[in-house]
Amino acid sequence: MLPATPHPVSPIEALTEMRTASDLLPIGRIATASNASFLCELVGAQIPLQVIYKPIRGEAPLWDFPTGTLAGREVAAYMLSEALGLAVVPPTLLRDGPADLGCAQLWIEHEGVQRAIDLVNATDESLRPIALFDAIVNNGDRKAGHLLPLADGRVLGVDHGVTFAVEPKLRTVLWGWRSEAFTAHERAVLERGAALLGDQPSDGGAILAALGEQISVDEIAATRARIDTLRAAGCFPEPSEDWPPLPWPLV
Repeated sequence: MLPATPHPVSPIEALTEMRTASDLLPIGRIATASNASFLCELVGAQIPLQVIYKPIRGEAPLWDFPTGTLAGREVAAYMLSEALGLAVVPPTLLRDGPADLGCAQLWIEHEGVQRAIDLVNATDESLRPIALFDAIVNNGDRKAGHLLPLADGRVLGVDHGVTFAVEPKLRTVLWGWRSEAFTAHERAVLERGAALLGDQPSDGGAILAALGEQISVDEIAATRARIDTLRAAGCFPEPSEDWPPLPWPLV
């Protein structure tokens, strides 16, 4: 396991430190990542935080996503997670670093990949918020290794570079709730999403404007359409017959 960021730290504190740090100092590289990913310390920060920094120029080209857009999708995933009240993504933003512009995401101490695998195999209820979030953002790569089980029982999700596609691409290890009815809280999350992304957004358009800086208008519209589909169905989706349901590798 990598060295840990001191926790707890509030998202606002973390974002402030990540935004105002004078630089990012690489102290390690995530060798297993498909895109260039570095563990960095924040230079000049008031709180000694660490982040995962993914420079845009280190993104591997994909056939089904526009080049240079993965970092923005990571940021959009954090923004929407917070706006919906799910809080399942660590604080994430775009900023300059040693390899130019990229996304920086707070590194948080967690209980490791084996714990994540155990939770997935047990269809643990702590994963339901992430399963809902993935259905909303159309996550094309939810591996067990992209889950961060925390000591307090919560689970966060990372690696959201292949989200928000217009075409259905949901590919995940979290199918344990397929066709299961949403809880009242989950329905409320979907209602909030519909209100925020609607023609007359309940927040005055703030989240629409923020998302519009990271993903396309069509992708935002597709997100709203997915929310409407989930609201109408009243339950978690089933795997598509037209798209592989599981990522590879699973971890």
